[in-house]
Amino acid sequence: MERTFVAYIGIDWSDRKHDICLYDPESAQREYSVIGAQPQEIANWVATLQQRYGNSPIAICLEQKRGPLIYALCQYDNLVLFPINPRTVSNYRRAFQPSRAKSDPVDAQILIELLLKHPDKIPPWQAASCELRALRQWSESRRMLVGEKVRLTNRITAALKNFYPQVLEWFEDKDTQVFCDFITQYPSRRCCIDSMS
Repeated sequence: MERTFVAYIGIDWSDRKHDICLYDPESAQREYSVIGAQPQEIANWVATLQQRYGNSPIAICLEQKRGPLIYALCQYDNLVLFPINPRTVSNYRRAFQPSRAKSDPVDAQILIELLLKHPDKIPPWQAASCELRALRQWSESRRMLVGEKVRLTNRITAALKNFYPQVLEWFEDKDTQVFCDFITQYPSRRCCIDSMS
């Protein structure tokens, strides 16, 4: 690594709590702790790090490239963030732990080991602009909406195959307003035939 860090920290994050493993290279000791996921608890934890290490650089490994935790930590200049793919951590755990049991403190330790053993493969996180972060959030929301539309269209198609399969042949696209209006007006083949006679 080009930069020397006074401490290496692995954080296994979750919605309610963060499991932390701190490795101090000077003492070669590991310390484990748990903090809450609330912004104030994260700020208090960073304050204790600053009391202990001052403004010396600290490497922090975590399993995300964006989200509330990484955005809370990126405001501190002395914290250098290293996002690591969760699949990498999972594969590492499987390779070296035969039981394959998931443990948050162990995963926090694995994050540190990965950074110490493979520093050239894990680049530090670069903060994106506010506009780019907003664009990512909008893109993710759109992706979720498209996925929801596909899921609902598939459910409607499956239901119609059972009792009204003809309408599936009449309309190529099942996610249009015309299709929905037709199904609303003619909810069965009999209704459709009756209205035409």
